[in-house]
Amino acid sequence: MADPTVTVFHNPACGTSRKTIELLRERGIEPTVVEYLKAGWSKPQLKQLLATMGAAARDILRERGTEAEALGLTKADASEEAILDAMVRDPILVNRPIVVTPKGAALCRPQETVLDLL
Repeated sequence: MADPTVTVFHNPACGTSRKTIELLRERGIEPTVVEYLKAGWSKPQLKQLLATMGAAARDILRERGTEAEALGLTKADASEEAILDAMVRDPILVNRPIVVTPKGAALCRPQETVLDLL
């Protein structure tokens, strides 16, 4: 049964994301897995997640393999709101995996970062 206190926002095509889940399972934790490319994001959800992380949208912006640069999101003057709006429209713009536990939330790249949240 999934542990409701540990959530992984996951992309199954991402090796780091898969390894993070594997690392949790090796420690006896069956996380709640959210395939965010299917589920999508809401702006309030992203804002809450970023507040928990103590991060800005730019901190979780995925550039590689996305349209982030073409959309102007990598420019220094790209606003937080513009980045969030783009992430809601195209969830692939959110880097992964993001893990949430009672200790906080973090972008777990590298996957060993998840250990700080346990």
